[in-house]
Amino acid sequence: MKSKILKQAVLRYSALTIAGIVNAFGVSLFLLPVKLLDSGFSGTSLFLSHFALSLSVWLLILNVPVYLLAYKKLGWQMLSRSLWAIAMYSLFSFVFQTVFPSLTADSPSSPIAGTDLLLCALFGGLISGIGSGLTIRFGGAIDGVEVLSLLFAKKLNLTVGTFVMIFNVLIYIASGIAFSSWELPLYSVISYGVGLKAVDFIVDGLDKGKAVTIITEHPEEMLKKISGYFGRGITVFDAKGYYSDQGKKVLYVVVNRFEIARLKSIVATADPNAFVAIAEITDTMGTNIKLRKKSKMLVPPEEATAEETENADRADADPSDL
Repeated sequence: MKSKILKQAVLRYSALTIAGIVNAFGVSLFLLPVKLLDSGFSGTSLFLSHFALSLSVWLLILNVPVYLLAYKKLGWQMLSRSLWAIAMYSLFSFVFQTVFPSLTADSPSSPIAGTDLLLCALFGGLISGIGSGLTIRFGGAIDGVEVLSLLFAKKLNLTVGTFVMIFNVLIYIASGIAFSSWELPLYSVISYGVGLKAVDFIVDGLDKGKAVTIITEHPEEMLKKISGYFGRGITVFDAKGYYSDQGKKVLYVVVNRFEIARLKSIVATADPNAFVAIAEITDTMGTNIKLRKKSKMLVPPEEATAEETENADRADADPSDL
């Protein structure tokens, strides 16, 4: 048991180390040399590093006290993981600036994208976003502003998102004033947007699951076909229609986006009057619900029978028409 826990810890901290390296690569090689900013304390550290000390030092000065202050809210595990990721981010920022002298030259430029602001914004945001997403994926956080928002947002009567947005806007405004250029903060906003999308992709994944809720009066055949074809558990609830006052069954199952067409055709064939609601989900856990592939090939929609296709189209109609 102890060896398993140790192995998991080693894998987790190895992943957090990679996350710190990736974040440092994106920020140091693309954003830093052309005076573009990241978001949060990372962006603040970039901004301050152009006037005193280095990016690596500011990352530690700004982040570490905030995380220690929020220890009770975070718990020691998330605290240790976050501080480790930040330490790796700081260390490898220093390493990259040492290895690539062009980053701190009199006329600094990215060793990959030169002085092209758009390329630096796009790839700096993308790569640093991947690093941040990996940190979150493995149980940490690499920027202290969201942690700061947990401490003070409620006291200021703000949501966490609003607090973070206001903080970033202030940093971008300060950048425009200090560097006498509003072009730089505008490109920084592009970098921030790309980074957010990258974080979502890493944390949530590309192939998001679909939670399907089916309300039917004839569940027997439907349950047999769904369970037999997709090979996963289905949760069944008892329900009653308000207007009809008739008993119904509510079926709940999670599938992936490639299976939706087939599921709809099965439902429409078994009960053309069934009501189906489909919602996107970002993650699942548990042996009976976790998405997993079948050994057999799924039947593509084009190979479905004419009756199944017609019924699937009917299932796409407005629920009020059923």
